[in-house]
Order: sequence, then structure tokens, then C-alpha cells
Amino acid sequence: MRAGLWNKIRNNLWPRMGMRRYSAYLRKRVMRLSASPHAIAAGVASGAAVSMFPLIGLHFFLGFVLAFATRGNMIAAAIGTVWGNPLTFPLFFAASYAVGDWLTGGGGVSVSEGKQLQATGEQLSNGLFSEGFHAIWPTFKTMMIGGLPLAILVFGVFYVVVRLVVTRFRAMRQARLARKRPVQPKTTQSSTNSPI
Repeated sequence: MRAGLWNKIRNNLWPRMGMRRYSAYLRKRVMRLSASPHAIAAGVASGAAVSMFPLIGLHFFLGFVLAFATRGNMIAAAIGTVWGNPLTFPLFFAASYAVGDWLTGGGGVSVSEGKQLQATGEQLSNGLFSEGFHAIWPTFKTMMIGGLPLAILVFGVFYVVVRLVVTRFRAMRQARLARKRPVQPKTTQSSTNSPI
């Protein structure tokens, strides 16, 4: 494998600047957007919410659609999709499956379902769609059902938090700029009384 390809894969999994600096960079990008607090919050929340669904490769598009529907900022939606990444997808998809299984009355994986999952895993090892989409449809459907309430929850949490942070950041910046502005002396106008 070439060094360039390896570096691209590594940077997608773990940014070269490190996660802390990368998170700080994204936070600054969000704060400096020239949109309303609602638009920024709705955009970030849209990108984060669609990450709950097992639709890898469509998250940017779905984030843009949801941001458009909620009058969110598209750049903020793209930044919000970073919430879903190779490190967090296993957690999100496991949570989506667990919630979907609970909502559909599944009650966990039974012995027969375990055997079916093992057979499905063996089929998938020969090729993802060699047995057709019906082999993975039950799991996919359960994850989509479970992803919906999680997406709603994530949207709400991200919207409230990002809107509060953006509003507070802008108020602090306005106060800081007001303190830096030189105070202009008030000009007094002398009123002349005209004799009657």
C-alpha cells in the first residue's frame, strides 16, 4: 500500500492535528459562520442527527436535506456530520439496532436469530450482496426504525446546546468589541433663546 493512501486513511480515522485541535478548529468554524443562531444550530443538529442512521455515504446529502427543511445552514450541516465517523459509527449503529429491536418488540437476539445472524454473516463474507439485499434487510430495517427516535433526540440536544453556545459567544464578542471602541465625547449644543 502506498504511503499517500495510508496517510489518507489514517487522517480520515484520526486527524493529523489530533482530535482536540480538530474539535477546536470545528468549533471555531461554527462560531464564525455568518448566519443566525437558529440557522447554525439547526444545521449542526441536522448533520449530527442523520449520523444515527446506517446510511454511510448519504449522511452529507441527508444532512443538507434536513438542514434545508429546518432552515439550517448548509456549512454547519456538513460540520455536524463529523459527529458520525468511523470511531462513533459502531456505537451509533449498535444503539440504533437496540432501540429498533425494543420498539419492534424483539427482546434481544434469540437462539434461532443468533443462528440466522451467523448464517447471514457467512453469506456476507462471500460478498455483501451475493445473496441479495434481503439477507441484510431485517437488520437494516431494525436499525432504521431505531435510528429515528435517536435522531430526533440528537437533533434536539444539539440544537439547544449549539444555539445557546452561539448566542453566548456572540454576546461576549459584542461586549468585548464595545469595550475596545473608543468613547466619543458628547457634543453639547447650546440652545439660544430668541427674544420674543
